Amino acid sequence: MTDAFTGHVYGRVQGVGFRFYIRNKAISLNITGWVRNLNDGSVEILANGPLNELEQFMHAIKTGNVGSRVDKVEFQWFQSERAIKTFEIRG
Repeated sequence: MTDAFTGHVYGRVQGVGFRFYIRNKAISLNITGWVRNLNDGSVEILANGPLNELEQFMHAIKTGNVGSRVDKVEFQWFQSERAIKTFEIRG
């Protein structure tokens, strides 16, 4: 089993390089999963990895990158049986 979470990020997080920031931060922390834009202007994230690194990743998500504005983030923890091998940007 692997620690994992989903995150739903609201604010100015589309059109400002937020997904690339998230992917780069995930790769630097050895986290796997994906990030994608949603039609309502928010961003969804799925992340798998060691608990300590996931907590660091959550902090980076809440902080955002230059140009973004994170107003609200909803996280949901779960245990994943299937480990994802990479971190990718989707849609």
